[in-house]
Amino acid sequence: MALKSTIYKATLALADMDRPLYADHSLTLALHPSETEERLMVRLLAFALQAGAGDGADNLQFTRGLSDSDEPALWQRDLDGRLRHWIEIGQTDERRLAKACGRADRVTLYAYGNSVPIWWAALQGKITRLRNLHVWQLPAAQTQELATLAARSMQLQVTVQDGHVWVGNAHTSVELSPQRLWPTE
Repeated sequence: MALKSTIYKATLALADMDRPLYADHSLTLALHPSETEERLMVRLLAFALQAGAGDGADNLQFTRGLSDSDEPALWQRDLDGRLRHWIEIGQTDERRLAKACGRADRVTLYAYGNSVPIWWAALQGKITRLRNLHVWQLPAAQTQELATLAARSMQLQVTVQDGHVWVGNAHTSVELSPQRLWPTE
């Protein structure tokens, strides 16, 4: 018998001073049996960093992700179905990124884990032609700490200011410092 996904509910209060954007989101996330809580929380963080005002106009959605290899962790489609933004999580290979860049107007990848520097060294030279790709590294120690906030029912506050992100609940908070890997500026 196949294992079922575990459902997590999150209420997200977002205050992004860098965009400026203030919004509340009620989210339902499915934790795939082979997925870690760290990856789940990185998906939630990616949503917070890419979400709009929550008015439905931005249409940012969690996908089937690990359950469907043809879908990213999140995507944004416009009202006529065109794929505007493809958001990947993890250490994706060059072929998948190229395919995503051909399908979507914009592709964002949030890489995390201890082996990101090794993965990035091998990938960096192969993606120079992918003009609509943005790659961010989330430091491993910070995403591991973020995973400690995971709970089946979460009320989180996310604050973004000057490129730093604070994610917290009523008891604790975690600071993250996403680092841009591509495009280099």
